[in-house]
Amino acid sequence: MFKRILLATDGSPAVERIVLYAGHLARVEGAELVVVHAYELPPAYATVEGFEQLQESYQRLARALVDDVVRQLREDGAQALGEVRTGPAAVAILAAAADHDSDLIVMGTRGHGSVQEMIGSVSAQVLRFARCPVLQVQ
Repeated sequence: MFKRILLATDGSPAVERIVLYAGHLARVEGAELVVVHAYELPPAYATVEGFEQLQESYQRLARALVDDVVRQLREDGAQALGEVRTGPAAVAILAAAADHDSDLIVMGTRGHGSVQEMIGSVSAQVLRFARCPVLQVQ
């Protein structure tokens, strides 16, 4: 049913549960997992001295985050690759899903009070505009 599953990660502690769900589903389906993390640098800092170092730090941290999830998935027997994108998270996730021809997006939610807080603004945008099913794990 699923050939390629996109797993969106933000590096939060909830990612561990999301990785378990996505990894299990990928193994059962024989699907490839694409782990994506997106970050956006504050544009106000673009002219500040040291911006390039900040950008490099963000990139290194994002790459380490993705590599850690990919390593964990591979150790558990899933096929996985990782990708870091820059820009607004929802836009990056949707673009990655389209670029990789994903059959499913797996991502976390935020469990607070209101509906917007409960599913998170990024989750809400992805759910609204995705061209494939979205599995939200809380």
